[in-house]
Amino acid sequence: MSTQLRYSPTMAPLCLLLLFLLAATNVSGSNICTSRGVTTCQQCLAVDPSCAWCSQEEFGKGISSLSRCDLKQNLLDGGCSEAAVEFPISKLNIKKDKPLSDKASGSADVTQIRPQEIHMTLRPGDAKRFTVSVKQVEDYPVDLYYLMDLSFSMKDDLARLRTLGSDLAKTMGRTTSNLRMGFGAFVDKTSSPFMITFPPRAVTNPCDDMSTTCDPQFGFRHVLTLTETVDRFNQEVDKQRVSRNRDAPEGGFDAIMQAVVCKDKIGWRPDASHLLVFTTDAITHTALDGRFAGIVQPFDGECHLDENNIYNKTTMLDYPSLGIMNDKMSENNINLIFAVTHNVMPLYKEYSQLIPGTTVGTLSDDSGNVIQLIEEAYAKIRSRVELELVDVPKELNLLFNATCLNGEVTPGFKSCSGLKIGDTVSFSVEAQLRGCPKEKSHTFTIKPRGFKDSLKVKVDFECSCHCEANAQANSSFCSNGNGTYECGVCECYQGRLGPRCECSVEDYSPSDDVNCIPKEGSPMCSGRGDCLCGQCACHPNEFGQVWGKYCECDDFNCLRFKGALCSDHGKCNCGFCQCDAGWKGENCNCTTRIDTCTSNIGMLCSGRGNCECGVCHCTQPGAYGATCEKCPTCPDSCTIKKECVECQHFKRGQYMTDNSCSRICKDEIIVVEELGDKKNAVNCSYKDENDCVEHFQYYEDDSGKSILYVIEEPECPEGPNILVVLLAVAGAILLLGLVALLIWKLVVTINDRKEYAKFEEERAKAKWDTANNPLYRGATSTFTNVAYRGN
Repeated sequence: MSTQLRYSPTMAPLCLLLLFLLAATNVSGSNICTSRGVTTCQQCLAVDPSCAWCSQEEFGKGISSLSRCDLKQNLLDGGCSEAAVEFPISKLNIKKDKPLSDKASGSADVTQIRPQEIHMTLRPGDAKRFTVSVKQVEDYPVDLYYLMDLSFSMKDDLARLRTLGSDLAKTMGRTTSNLRMGFGAFVDKTSSPFMITFPPRAVTNPCDDMSTTCDPQFGFRHVLTLTETVDRFNQEVDKQRVSRNRDAPEGGFDAIMQAVVCKDKIGWRPDASHLLVFTTDAITHTALDGRFAGIVQPFDGECHLDENNIYNKTTMLDYPSLGIMNDKMSENNINLIFAVTHNVMPLYKEYSQLIPGTTVGTLSDDSGNVIQLIEEAYAKIRSRVELELVDVPKELNLLFNATCLNGEVTPGFKSCSGLKIGDTVSFSVEAQLRGCPKEKSHTFTIKPRGFKDSLKVKVDFECSCHCEANAQANSSFCSNGNGTYECGVCECYQGRLGPRCECSVEDYSPSDDVNCIPKEGSPMCSGRGDCLCGQCACHPNEFGQVWGKYCECDDFNCLRFKGALCSDHGKCNCGFCQCDAGWKGENCNCTTRIDTCTSNIGMLCSGRGNCECGVCHCTQPGAYGATCEKCPTCPDSCTIKKECVECQHFKRGQYMTDNSCSRICKDEIIVVEELGDKKNAVNCSYKDENDCVEHFQYYEDDSGKSILYVIEEPECPEGPNILVVLLAVAGAILLLGLVALLIWKLVVTINDRKEYAKFEEERAKAKWDTANNPLYRGATSTFTNVAYRGN
């Protein structure tokens, strides 16, 4: 027997009603807002950006107050008025958005970042996205302060720098028409054991034992304030004399910090690029080295130049740490250039890794290449834009995506390189509020490193409800003053429970316990609460919050990584990690960033592996290294750089087809007539699509900069000579004709000879004699010549 259900038009309303009830049950029973079982409006807003709270006094008609935290539409459908719904919305408002400038000369107000001011409102867990555009304008003013080591080993360098000002002004004039130059010098702290103090006369002339005259030792001396007058720079340099200290390291970091923080003395302009050129041939003292001289007071980050422009705290304050140097250079927009000799280059390269925005160049033994070095360093600084963050609260998570040249989007990057002056790049920024700070609003700054321009972002944190302002303590609504009435619910005082605080802990009944057990055999309230008045009162926990109908949920029992809950990159919600933007994985320990996997040639894992959680996993056999950059058995550098030559110089090839040239190829292309003989350079050749041989040279300088020297004209095979080809074809045809004729003649001759031989053979075989030939007939008539008169 079978039963068939037939559809009839009268059943349509019933079906729709059934579907609606099922949908409503699913939403209210499984959405994240109701799953947390929160009891206050503020807790509800912290659950998820989609959650809303109903503060209406009468709501739900007997339904538990837990349903006050739900999706907004569910609350409205349940009878909550629009005015009683607490549902703050995240907003973003651009307050200041001046257009980017094209050129700096002749303009009093130059804009290199857009927008300049943003106001955001964020609620917990929500995010807002905005775009920051940055442009390096042409002819931007430059302040260049030359900080020189004047210890005795730099004596030859000082002689070479007598005409530095004129040459440097001429070179930098190709980039800017508004250049100011200043000068300062340093040796080391003027206390033992850094200073020569014996014999006593060595204090005034530390070179006395060398039969020469030196200036007394000094820590840092500011010589010339930034000026446009080139002759002043040359004059002041010409007046300088070297000094001498005892140990090998110098006090260069003391000098750097005074040049950075003494803005008025040095003359740094707020609307200029600040270049601090540091030249030395020795290593430098760092923080805590002052203990050797009994100096234990840390550097305070302040300016201490006396009336003679001498650093007067050199014997009182310790050397600065790399951390405070980094902070102060960022605060004052200083671009530091280490111009050091090759023997100390590795050390200063390590320093540059710890001080962002720093470039390193190899100084020749007599400083003869310092102008070229400064020019290259400044070009490198202007070719890169990197955003830095100032005073961002820890509860705010920022995720960046860079759009550099040719519109290529690079996820996870907040920098672009390989730029030319006048190029504009943009960065997409997603700001997500992870939690609620103590303050209600906060302002932080996003700025390109080394720029004066910045973007100020003010964030208001929507972590509280407006209805909290109307809270009533000892409210009669809460069983005659047994609680505080706030946002439509009673927050009961200790010892009271129930929607209206109507139940006392003293009114215990064993029959109520059945409502506190999730399933038979389970502990009451999951062992983390007490059953009071038929509902679980969860115990407070020192590790976090416990909630749920049966106290089954908490915010501290989630996976950890290196001891950190959800790796400190997410929130724990009832046993599961909810990861912040930019992170993924069960314990949120896997970053989505890829910049840490980018090799120095601009390729992810050097094209030999996969980037997983910000770390390269090499897949190419034989490849190893942090970015799989080392691989003895992989294709050599010529094979790798071949495609960069094709796309950068000839504008063709695979990288041009897939629009990835500017992202992968960061090399500088220099076209030459012939390849030079450079140390550690690699000469390469390959055949292109036109069967021409291309020659280029791959070279990396001491700073790691990659340069490709390309021969301007490739070696292509010469085209055919038409006349020669025609003559060759005609000659070939004639030759073939002659050969054919000779062969024919040979065949005919051979055949004739065969026929003649056959004839001779047949004649030799004849049986008759020629004298008795039966066919022969003799003459039968005689003719007489009648005209003949002879006798």
